[in-house]
Amino acid sequence: MNQTYLASKPRYEILDGLRGVAAIMVVLFHMFECYSPGVTEQIINHGYLSVDFFFALSGFVVAYAYDDRWNKMSLGSFFKRRFIRLHPMAIFGTLLCACFFYLNAGPSYSLIEETPWQIFLLILLWCFTLIPVPPALDIRGWGCTNPINDPTWTLQLEYIANIIYALVLRRLSKMTLAICCLIAAFFTVTLTMNIDLFGFLATRSETAYTVIGGWTLTAPQIFIGFVRLACPFLMGMMVARIGRFIKINNGFIWCSLLIVVMTALPRIGGTTHMWMNGLYETVVILLLFPLILVIGAGSEIKHKGLQKLCIFLGEISYPLYITHFAFVYMLWNFKDHHPNTPTSTVVCLCIGLFIAAIWTAYSALKLYDIPIREWLKKRWFK
Repeated sequence: MNQTYLASKPRYEILDGLRGVAAIMVVLFHMFECYSPGVTEQIINHGYLSVDFFFALSGFVVAYAYDDRWNKMSLGSFFKRRFIRLHPMAIFGTLLCACFFYLNAGPSYSLIEETPWQIFLLILLWCFTLIPVPPALDIRGWGCTNPINDPTWTLQLEYIANIIYALVLRRLSKMTLAICCLIAAFFTVTLTMNIDLFGFLATRSETAYTVIGGWTLTAPQIFIGFVRLACPFLMGMMVARIGRFIKINNGFIWCSLLIVVMTALPRIGGTTHMWMNGLYETVVILLLFPLILVIGAGSEIKHKGLQKLCIFLGEISYPLYITHFAFVYMLWNFKDHHPNTPTSTVVCLCIGLFIAAIWTAYSALKLYDIPIREWLKKRWFK
């Protein structure tokens, strides 16, 4: 099979920009989480839904970029392309968070002070591979599959989705893919409406009637993670294959506002009518996410300023998502050691950390990610 590097297809600039908007909402969600009294009261309450939107975007992009290229590309070439796109920044983000690991010892991270440096280096190398770390080797105390850089749990799932796509999903007809979407949608409803088919949801309390979860290597969390991945990813593929889009004026602005409102909306129904929140998340994942993809792919940007903004947001979206937890580390540490800090000081600190996260993401993209990707392309492809 020809190992020439196939040129990237034209990009949907609005979808790139929307990915950046969703990444920013994730950063704000994690920052507010540091000072949240609980899941139900958290500001940017539904920020975690940005992850499900990422999965939908990934399904769309993979189907659009590769469905019609398998006569020119081998499995090895596909996996090399995905590795080049995803892995260098994953390593950088983990290494960046590792630089702050011991500095963040405190009540929020109960195991850091007890972790010998030899074990830390071993786990760091393990995390570079993106192979999930089992709970028995957790060196921080939160049970995450990457105990150094939390957000990589979604990247682990995305790798799995790419493998399944290359081996199975790309071969499916539209009808078969639609049936898979319906099956995945059924499991999404069981999660959002807390229908406990397999005994995995019995221990949920505040997170009941939400899709929160998926970052721990336990049976219930693995179930939640794959449910969150399956439906959006498959629907994204379906939207790309159908190829019928909607064109509206100011599509980027309207879709951005929709993402911001959806993720920032307070918990619906409180603790007394939690089913209302489950219904809301069902509508968002099954209806609104596909609608945003259809509008984002079909609309155009005529204003050069908005076009540049979309390009910038698209460029920093992945670096921002995969590196921002280093700054969340700092915020947790500050809160642990200065619990009575005035609100005005906290706001100033958060603004500074947010700007630092954007600057770091852009710098990492230009100085590290792009050069590394170009080097790998030249080394692995003609």
